[in-house]
Amino acid sequence: MKSQTEGVRQSGGRIMARLIVLLGSLSYVMVFAVFNGFLGYVCAMGVTVSGAVAVAKLLGESVALSYGALMGIAIGCGVARGLLRYVEQYCNHYIAFRILAVLRDKIFGALRRLCPAKLEGKQKGGIIATITADIETLEVFYAHTISPVCIALSVSLAVFLFTGFISSWYIALTALAGYLVIALPLPLISAAKLRAPGVAYRQEFASFNAYYMDSVKGVRDVLLSGSVGARGEEIDRRTQALTEKTRLIKRLSSRAGALTALTISFFIAATLAVAAALTLTGALSAGRAVIGIVAVFGSFGPVTAIAALPSNLNQTLAGGDRVLKLLDEAPAVLPIEGGREPEFDEVRTRALCFAYEDKQVLRGVDIAAKRGETVGIAGSSGCGKSTFLKLLLRFWHRGGGEIEYDGTSIDEINTAALLQNVTMVSQSTYLFNESVLDNLLIAKPDATRAEVEEACAMAGIHDFILTLPQGYDSRVAALGDNLSAGEQQRLGLARAFLRGSKILLLDEPTSNVDSVNEGIILRALEKHGSDKSVILVSHRLSTLSAADRIYKLEGGVAHEQKKPC
Repeated sequence: MKSQTEGVRQSGGRIMARLIVLLGSLSYVMVFAVFNGFLGYVCAMGVTVSGAVAVAKLLGESVALSYGALMGIAIGCGVARGLLRYVEQYCNHYIAFRILAVLRDKIFGALRRLCPAKLEGKQKGGIIATITADIETLEVFYAHTISPVCIALSVSLAVFLFTGFISSWYIALTALAGYLVIALPLPLISAAKLRAPGVAYRQEFASFNAYYMDSVKGVRDVLLSGSVGARGEEIDRRTQALTEKTRLIKRLSSRAGALTALTISFFIAATLAVAAALTLTGALSAGRAVIGIVAVFGSFGPVTAIAALPSNLNQTLAGGDRVLKLLDEAPAVLPIEGGREPEFDEVRTRALCFAYEDKQVLRGVDIAAKRGETVGIAGSSGCGKSTFLKLLLRFWHRGGGEIEYDGTSIDEINTAALLQNVTMVSQSTYLFNESVLDNLLIAKPDATRAEVEEACAMAGIHDFILTLPQGYDSRVAALGDNLSAGEQQRLGLARAFLRGSKILLLDEPTSNVDSVNEGIILRALEKHGSDKSVILVSHRLSTLSAADRIYKLEGGVAHEQKKPC
């Protein structure tokens, strides 16, 4: 199924509007930043305009201020400009870093909401690109976009009015025409040209991240399979493709910048021509013409920032679009609150059906497991064994039939109660780069050391942990690469035992362990499973021998089988 986070990008206006809404209570800080930015530009222009007023006074214009006062104003404006610029930038970056923290929290919440069903089909590198690079690009929007746009509008209006009242409305209108051309059609043209390359770049960037991460995680298998050269060539190809897209964006951005500079030069020349014509015809004094020209010349900075926005904003909007779509993506199922909480003594399915899009996986499965009973499920790869277990945890909506706990439909049970009482152990266990103890306490944070050690002994991993340099306090290396697959799997089992759930769903729990540890795990299940319902999926006959009853899943239907001898 195509993810909602893929496809055509939303319009830039919609993305920016939604990003602004996310500011929430930080809006007042943004207003303060804009106010300081506006005053800062006014002070910056005050330095040159004060000089222009002094020149106008030399040319005979009636100016009440003395040359000393004008010099003092220029110096004061220069000092104030520095302070105001500092406050503006401080406010902008304060907002950016605060909102980025909020966005990371929201993204984590969205991933938790989508997990596990919606995340199974996503590339982990793409998700990491979203929660790192895409969110980081939003700093450009919050720190270098909102404020400059507001400042440009306010400064342009102020210069237009100042020039009109102090110098000439003809000069003011010429400047206004320049502001409008630079702030509207030029950014729109640039944005239109950069939009498609920007989306393509972000998609290529996410794809490269995913492929590169897979290559790093699987470097051992790459070496053993002798495919280092092929993998390296593919990385080089993807790097080249990413570089080409970057060059295209840079080339288009450079052209947009050159066009903006050319447009500014044109309107500066037009302003000079209008001022000269007014002065030669006597409609405007030379002193007032100088003041008007200097004011206009110094006012193109803010609107130039708007014209340059598409070059920087292009990647920001593409990243923002991916972030917002992830936040918007609906989970496969919604959590149930205010529902029922049965005792979880029995789990039963009746005519359970399920299909992935047009592929029917389960066609009417009837399986039951009571407390103190272990039920085994066998079947060929891809027959739906793991899917069956995931449906018992309501990963997806079933396609038909019923899933009941103590006679209560799964759709009427509180999600929190379901996850508390039903634990699934998959074939692969993720280990965080923390201590072994911390990794185990994820299942039960308030567990005592004795409880942890007992759970590990049940999973046949306690003695191994004691051989580690710091025992239970040993730190697991990134991605658990310092542990074998079997050791990781037994730690996952230890988590399940520690959690103490009433129903255990075990997906190939002994696939990565040897016969000795398999025996330890099976004896633990027999010894400590008297108060639990256990559903055990395995392709090993030796593992299934621990089951009280065995079903074979074939053609989407479960058939009860005789236990192996």
